[in-house]
Amino acid sequence: MAGSFIAGSTENVGLTENAMLKPKQEHTGTPRNILSVSELNSQARRLLEVTFSSIWVEGEISNLARPASGHWYFTLKDAGAQVRSAMFRNRNQALRFAVKEGMQVRVRARVSLYEGRGDYQLIVENMEPAGAGALQQAFEQLKARLAAEGLFAPERKQPLPQMPKHIGIVTSPTGAAIRDFLTVLERRFPSTRVTIIPTLVQGNEAAPQIVRAIQLAQQLPDLDVLVLSRGGGSLEDLWPFNDEYVARTIAACPIPTVSAVGHEIDFSISDFVADYRAPTPSAAAEVLSHDQADWHNTLEAWRQQLAMTMNRLLGNQRQALQHLHKRLRHPGYKLQEQSQRLDDLEVRLQQAIKHQLLNKKSQLGNIQSRLHQNSPLNQLKAKRIPLTNLHARLDAAIKQLLELHRHRLSENVGRMNAYSPLATLGRGYSILQKEDGQVVRQQSDVSKDEIITARLGKGQLSCRVEDVITDS
Repeated sequence: MAGSFIAGSTENVGLTENAMLKPKQEHTGTPRNILSVSELNSQARRLLEVTFSSIWVEGEISNLARPASGHWYFTLKDAGAQVRSAMFRNRNQALRFAVKEGMQVRVRARVSLYEGRGDYQLIVENMEPAGAGALQQAFEQLKARLAAEGLFAPERKQPLPQMPKHIGIVTSPTGAAIRDFLTVLERRFPSTRVTIIPTLVQGNEAAPQIVRAIQLAQQLPDLDVLVLSRGGGSLEDLWPFNDEYVARTIAACPIPTVSAVGHEIDFSISDFVADYRAPTPSAAAEVLSHDQADWHNTLEAWRQQLAMTMNRLLGNQRQALQHLHKRLRHPGYKLQEQSQRLDDLEVRLQQAIKHQLLNKKSQLGNIQSRLHQNSPLNQLKAKRIPLTNLHARLDAAIKQLLELHRHRLSENVGRMNAYSPLATLGRGYSILQKEDGQVVRQQSDVSKDEIITARLGKGQLSCRVEDVITDS
């Protein structure tokens, strides 16, 4: 398995002789220029990093290690040689494919030297699969991983609105895709409101712009559906729609999404994660709009049906009016009957009111009599005497309990003062402590000339140990 260098940078190869690690010739009487091992490794590292600041290397991954730090350490080798390599976490997290032992890869790296061991190594900044089908391999690996996470599951997809009034479209404002989309909408349902969120749809900067455009679309208050669109192209051209961050942003979008990327035969990760996949931008416009001719035909049919229904209802009402006209009596007769009935009801109402007043007056007298008999003033007088006695007993009990606890507190304070180290210090003793706060208990805890602190009953002293005397 052969390895090779690809498109390496050689801008800084022309170094002066002073920068090269050439041993100085010794001359009699001239001091030697002696380097320490650390200085030698440091100068060698700087020389390598300046000479090979950015190169591409192809080889096979072996001895791959992934410690808990998230950094990767591996050996890149071919049939004749190998080189240690490191790829730090902030770089390897951006890879779109799974790295495995034995995989043939291309890496963009800078050459350095690990000074602690004197090992020459590559610091990898980017990595891609080598050989044919590298992008397709990355596509299949990302597709399988997102599918395993459930991002393509049908149950998490949102239904599209039946008749969207406001459509957002994330696309290039100058591409053919937006022209095709708007042409279909103009023909089928021109009253639909469309907001274009412009973005790049090709190149290395496209994926971050697409993510920001989707996030911006979510801030539009009345957006009914969001379309991601671009025309056809190669797998490389469509690659921004295979980006993992784009896919996760689509999956997290609360607005129903439609992926209309490429032609019928083109598939991207966004097609699988979106709520609906349209084979082309024109097909997306067809799905999201109704044909205005169909609407005109439907409205005309409804108009004719409404006219027939109204004519039938008017005929029925006309017949009912004629029937009522025949049964209609002179209103004067009806007014006389109602006036007589009103007089009768007025008399009955007055009698009922008088009867109710008499009943309520009798009930009120009974209630007042019972209320006087059960007045709370009488009960309060009866309860006041026992309450006064209980209050006096409570005061006496509280005073007795306070005196008991005051006596116990005085005893406990005396005991505490007896055992307090401060009392011991007050009798002329001291506590010796080292600078780190450790208490000195024996002579072996300190050494000569060591500074210790003596804590007294009042204040403290800083002392230097003149001598350590060992008990014989």
